[in-house]
Formats: sequence, structure tokens, C-alpha cells
Amino acid sequence: MRRFTFFGGKGGTGKTSCAAAYALSLASKGTRTLVVSTDPAHSLADAFGKPIGFETALLRENLWGLEIDAEVEAKKYMKVIQEKVLDLVSAAIVEEIKRQIEIAYMSPGAEEAAIFDKFVELMESAGTTYDSIVFDTAPTGHTLRLLTLPEILETWIEHLIEKRRKAMHLMKMAARYDSVLADKIKEDPIIETLSARKEKFALARRYLTDSALSGFFFVLNAEKLPILETARAVELLGKHGVHVGGMVINKVIPPEAGAFFEKRRSAQEGYLADINSRFSSFVRVELPLLDSDIQGVEQLEMMVPLLGALDASGE
Repeated sequence: MRRFTFFGGKGGTGKTSCAAAYALSLASKGTRTLVVSTDPAHSLADAFGKPIGFETALLRENLWGLEIDAEVEAKKYMKVIQEKVLDLVSAAIVEEIKRQIEIAYMSPGAEEAAIFDKFVELMESAGTTYDSIVFDTAPTGHTLRLLTLPEILETWIEHLIEKRRKAMHLMKMAARYDSVLADKIKEDPIIETLSARKEKFALARRYLTDSALSGFFFVLNAEKLPILETARAVELLGKHGVHVGGMVINKVIPPEAGAFFEKRRSAQEGYLADINSRFSSFVRVELPLLDSDIQGVEQLEMMVPLLGALDASGE
């Protein structure tokens, strides 16, 4: 059994319904499963027809749900940073440090960094609190940035640690003549903090690049733009070592749909052929276009047997 499963793709392709149905299938087999939405426009609660918030909610036996609030996580993230930094600086620059942290909170990337921290926290809970975690991710671009963060940030933190070590070397030289300074720098909390974060990023990267533990499934419709976007995303994840488990082709028009859909069905056949050619090395599952939106556990259960082939991608 795969420990982490991700469903992603363009907005509106049906990835939330697929993530919810897959999580439901795991729970029905006795697997303690957490389904998590990292999409800012949460629709997981709509899929289950039950309230899901920013605290873990029990949805049914062996199944829990959680919607991550990027703003809440960013505030928590910045508060932790502020507490650590203010302990290390002179009282004379406390207000300036607070101002800089406030600016950092408003800067691009702050929410992604905070979501990533929550993301790793949840991954660490797999195998203890939960057996498996299913992620309903944000639209493709946001998700790609999130999944490639470990490699990027690990390199960045290595650079910061090296800079700090050089600074500490100079401080130790000065401390030969200053006993007070020598006592202060016996242990460096900044290097300890940076090293701890580096280990966290390394752990996340190990999880994401281990095909036995993690699999990413793209949900797409048989249309030109989703196909092109998925092809680019598959290439990028491959460069970062993230395992792509397969494709879920959603809203496939059935042959018996009638004359009204005949032209549309004909065009879709061409796109299906393109998908099968481009992604021939991946597991592919086709889901039919339904006559209504998926809402509630009863309708999700209809999808469960159709997603069964996804489990084979982890073997």
C-alpha cells in the first residue's frame, strides 16, 4: 500500500472527487486514511457532503478529512520564526525585526512555505496516526511549486548554514579576548534551527522521491489544454524525481450518449488517442461523464471500483 497519494491537475477536472473516492476506497479496506485538501478553493467538504474545516474531522470509520488554511498556517509559521529570532537579537533592534517579519509574511512564497511545513508535519504522522494520506492538491502550477520546494530549499539552507559558519568562525576569533562573547557562542541556535529545517526538507524529499511510498496522479479531461499542461507537469516532476503513478481521464463521453454528443465524442476520441500515446508508460483510468455532479458519500462510492487500477501502479 502506498503511504502518500496525490491527485492534481487543472482546476475543474474533477481531482477533488477522485481524491475523495480513492480515500473512501482505502478506508473501506480498513486502512486508516486522512484525505487532505491543499487547494485554496476547498471543495472537499462539498464532495463528501459533510463539513470539513481546519481541524481534522471524522468522516466515517477509518476516514478523516482536513482542509489546510494557507493564511492560518502562514501566521503560525511567522509566529514561530519571530519567537526564535527575537531570542537571539539585541533589544535595540526588536521592533525592526518585527517589521521585517511582518513584511516577510506579506511576501510571495510565505504561504507556500507555511503550507509545506504543515505538509511535512502530516507526512510524519503517516504510519502512526494514519496508514495512508491522500492529498487533493491545488491547480497544477501551485502544486508543482510545493512539490519541488524540498530540493530548492535544501540547497538554499545549505548556503545559509555555510554563511553562518563563516560568521561564527570570525566571532570565535574575536571571543579569544572577550569571555562574555565566548560564553554566548558556545552553542549556536541559528545553525541548530537551520540544520533542523534542512533535515525536514531532506525527509520530505525522501518521501516524495520514493515510488514505493508516494505516487502522483494527474486528473485530466480529454481536451487539448489539460493534455499539454499535464505533459509539462510530468516532465518537471520527473526532473525532480517525483514518481508519477498514472492518469485519470475524467468525464469521458460514453458511446451511448446519443446524437447530440456525437461530434463532441468524435473530437474526444482523438484526444484520448493522444493521451494514450503520450502517457503510454503510465497507468490510465477512464471515468465516464455523469449526468450530475458528484456530491456525498453514496455517489463517491460509485467511483470506487473505477479507480481500482490506481492501486496497481504502486506494485
